[in-house]
Amino acid sequence: MADKKGYIWMDGKFTPFAKAQIHVLNHSLHYGSAVFEGIRCYATESGPAIFRLQEHIDRLFHSAQTMGMKMSFTKKQVAQAVLDLVKKNKLQEGYIRPIVFYGEKMGLDPAGAPVKLAIAAWPWGKYLAKESVSVKTSSFARIHPGSSVMTAKISGHYANSIVASLEAKKAGFDEALLLDWRGNIAEGPGENIFFVKNKTLYTPKAGTILPGLTRDSVMVLARELGYGVAEKDVRLKDLPKYDEAFFVGTAAEINAIGKIDGHIFGAGGEGAVTGEIRENYAKIIHGENKKYKKWLSYVK
Repeated sequence: MADKKGYIWMDGKFTPFAKAQIHVLNHSLHYGSAVFEGIRCYATESGPAIFRLQEHIDRLFHSAQTMGMKMSFTKKQVAQAVLDLVKKNKLQEGYIRPIVFYGEKMGLDPAGAPVKLAIAAWPWGKYLAKESVSVKTSSFARIHPGSSVMTAKISGHYANSIVASLEAKKAGFDEALLLDWRGNIAEGPGENIFFVKNKTLYTPKAGTILPGLTRDSVMVLARELGYGVAEKDVRLKDLPKYDEAFFVGTAAEINAIGKIDGHIFGAGGEGAVTGEIRENYAKIIHGENKKYKKWLSYVK
């Protein structure tokens, strides 16, 4: 959990961890109306750097607009607040969580509720601790794209992820896999997914998934490494066609999937292609591949 000796940025002020509180009648707490981002900070030879900060801030504002939230800060101010908080908390590597939420108000209509912005930053390792994870297909379908805006990170969406994850853990698996309303593979509870066949990576199409920034980064990196990348529908019956599978996400980073339900990929560990992608991704986020320097915002 977050470092309780550190600070949380709240509406322009650095607030000690223990004093960063909200009212129990907070609208977003009751109705899932908050929007948020997951961002990571990494140690580099030039000091801590935040990965794809501007793109994360852009999506935060897109999500806020989706929920009718009028921001009191500009994108530039929020990005600077993230940098300042990482410096204030003396963080070299860790996780950053900006969240925009409605304040005290009851009733579904948020009109008139104050819009609040908080940013937390703390040391946090990979979300999935194992090199290769076991995955269970959930009995719960991913949110129908006609029921919400799939490109927004809305806190209420994650109730769907939580029930899927709880089901998978109860059955003895490490993580869940959700299908979309058509029965195609969508994504994990908090991760996008890739499949590997020979020299091509396959990933589900946007529409019923959150098109993550780590997903985008992997697609760019894979092409540079000489792999083909295709966005296509993948069904459970197609799993034997693929040599490897892996999850990607800000929290999970790059994580091999050893098996989905009863199907084992290769020897059940990390495959060669997944390993190559993971190792090269690590060089990018730690500032070792200068070609991708534009993806890093250094803390001064």
